Amino acid sequence: MKAATRFLVGLLACFAAGCDRPVDPVKPLAEGGKLVVVTTNGPATWYEDAQGHATGFENDLVTLFAKEIGLPVEFRFAISGEKAEEFLEKKQAHFAAALLPLHFDLPGGHVWGPPYHSAQLQLAWRTTDPRPKGLADLAGRRVAAVADPFTEPALASLPKGAPAIARWPADVTVEELLEAIAEGRIDAAVVDSARFTVARKHFPGADAAFDIGKPARYAWRVGAVDQKILLDRMKVFFARIQKDGTLARLIDRHFAHAARLTAVDAGTLIERVTTLLPQLRPHFLEAERVSGYDWRLVAAIGYQESHWDALATSPTGVRGLMMLTEDTAERLGVKDRLDARESILAGARYLALLADILPPRIAEPDRTFLALAAYNLGIGHLEDARILAQRRGLSPDRWQDVRLALPGLADPAQYGALRHGFARGHEAIQFVDNVRNYEDILARIEPRENPLPPRPVPAPPPDQGSTSAAPTAAR
Repeated sequence: MKAATRFLVGLLACFAAGCDRPVDPVKPLAEGGKLVVVTTNGPATWYEDAQGHATGFENDLVTLFAKEIGLPVEFRFAISGEKAEEFLEKKQAHFAAALLPLHFDLPGGHVWGPPYHSAQLQLAWRTTDPRPKGLADLAGRRVAAVADPFTEPALASLPKGAPAIARWPADVTVEELLEAIAEGRIDAAVVDSARFTVARKHFPGADAAFDIGKPARYAWRVGAVDQKILLDRMKVFFARIQKDGTLARLIDRHFAHAARLTAVDAGTLIERVTTLLPQLRPHFLEAERVSGYDWRLVAAIGYQESHWDALATSPTGVRGLMMLTEDTAERLGVKDRLDARESILAGARYLALLADILPPRIAEPDRTFLALAAYNLGIGHLEDARILAQRRGLSPDRWQDVRLALPGLADPAQYGALRHGFARGHEAIQFVDNVRNYEDILARIEPRENPLPPRPVPAPPPDQGSTSAAPTAAR
């Protein structure tokens, strides 16, 4: 996507969020009855997901905080962290939540909340070029960085004789820097690791070469309106979510799966969107109607399983685009596993079947993530992992908790006491991470016009317990 097109898309998104309307000053919380937060529109902060729902690390974190203090939240949008500070100066937001580094320090009497995440500046380079090992290797290369308060102090502390680094305006995004690398306008860029981790899946020709400077911690920037009240509530909130693991789960949800993706994985998918997806898209759309799952999720599963190869066959006997076992294919009425349409429809129905087996109390997106894990290793092994999670004091209904327990399925000290025994739990983690990454890429390339309605949750069967272990349903 060209820079001008990206700008237009961002502008339209901003208008949809209300950026074109006059921004009124906020009222005290007790008087206004809502929390007003300024953020930036981007994949690491706030954006709309494949189903058209607001998500992003800062969105989810702020929404949790607003729920804890019992107020609805209104998001307002700035084009950069520095512009977010202007919202606070004009009292147009109670605080700013936009992955702002603690040393991002501007005048105005505003203060920092507790730190909650950290990032490191990195040198992103074009992977077709020789990999630079240090600053000396950048001589003669075109390198750019955003002139923001995170980057500038680190660049100012570089040793004398370091190669010149061009400064770009503070409202330039990491995605635009990576696009410039992809288009050959620059050779490398200084980026922050958190945003780069999320953005790199869309730019497979770039990777991180080395770190620059010291890590920075992120925190919310609190304005003058109800400052003390908000700071006190933030301290309690962050202490709780750090202690109970909620913060770690959020960080894992938004950053861990993206970090697993390799440039080769992303590049091959983008190439096959052009060469293979056109003839498969009608089958994926039909699968959406049959299963209630977004067709791009079904396509992501198919890509993870076979790279959309309808004739794929593994040494273990699973076959076809969705890599179904003979038993599963027979249960689902599949006559020819090597028929792309039959395989895709059966795989989508199988995912829906697995999701419907899970207890109705499990909410999205955990229900889908757990169903994906079951698709990979079987519902019985997933139930064993949920039991392990419960034994460790974790939630059997949250993917991030079950994820921590899955490696135990390969530990003799743990799987010996489980109903279904040994399983390669780490492979299920990788499967879910990859599918999520591929769906994100497909959602960017293939946006949908209207959000997909949520799948209905079936009523529980009379004998279903809290962590009932259904029979293993191998693919």
